[in-house]
Amino acid sequence: MSIDTPILSEGGAGGAGGDLVKDTTTQDSMRDVIEASQAVPVLVDFWAPWCGPCRQLTPVLERLVRAAKGAVKLVKLNIDGHPQIPSQMGVQSIPAVFAFQDGRPVDGFMGALPESQVKSFIARLTGDVSADLAAVLEAAEEALAAGDVNAAAQTFGEVLQKDAEKPQAAAGLAKCYIKTGDLVRAEQTLALVPPAKADSAPVASARAMLELARKAPNEGEVDALRAKLAADPQDHQARFDLALALNAKGDREGALEELLSIIRKNRGWNDDAARKQLLQLFEAWGTSDQTAALGRQKLSSILFA
Repeated sequence: MSIDTPILSEGGAGGAGGDLVKDTTTQDSMRDVIEASQAVPVLVDFWAPWCGPCRQLTPVLERLVRAAKGAVKLVKLNIDGHPQIPSQMGVQSIPAVFAFQDGRPVDGFMGALPESQVKSFIARLTGDVSADLAAVLEAAEEALAAGDVNAAAQTFGEVLQKDAEKPQAAAGLAKCYIKTGDLVRAEQTLALVPPAKADSAPVASARAMLELARKAPNEGEVDALRAKLAADPQDHQARFDLALALNAKGDREGALEELLSIIRKNRGWNDDAARKQLLQLFEAWGTSDQTAALGRQKLSSILFA
């Protein structure tokens, strides 16, 4: 979000008040936002009664601000009754949240974000990343899963600045590098993990993902490999390569089915390569991944049939 300094109303007498959550008006905005943000960060929630996503976001904001116990305040502004300020700030859609500090807007977001991402936003704003580390890391993981690699990398990096030995943050940052094709920096990031934590689940997942990235065929080979299989359905090597290419493309279900197909037809092919590859995929995808859980069930049903 682009942040520009608005010209808020200078009307409204009285102090900033002690409430952590309050409604404001155009007249009182100088006191409630600009003056109050000299002491603690202030979130301004632009909303309207007809806005469905606003009704989802505002209670989350209120709960998290109160949970912060004074480290941040929330000011709500109904844009229907007070259109001047949102117009000055370039608010084109709601919900929209701007964060003010020392009298100036410093950050913001639009849309009803998941609670974990709102937690991360508040934690970054208050400079208290470590206090809510689990929520911050969860938000980073969600951003990575959604394809927002830059946001995920930024958050993982911030966590590492606070705790250089946090394996989940290092693994997450390494995965960001893998997503962008920078395998060298991914390996360098994983090398920073202390030996005592090198075998942790997040790091093992990142290492497996790195190994897969190194040996995966070019995504453009998918059509060629499908053509080879159409000509010879028993070409297990082509099916194996197709599985890796599909995984590199993000098609986990497709990769799973191709490898399971090899195992069904010839369990021992190439020294049990398909089963071993599946186990590496499961590790790379992580223990909480639904495709990995389904794949383990299907693999077990085949092996123990």
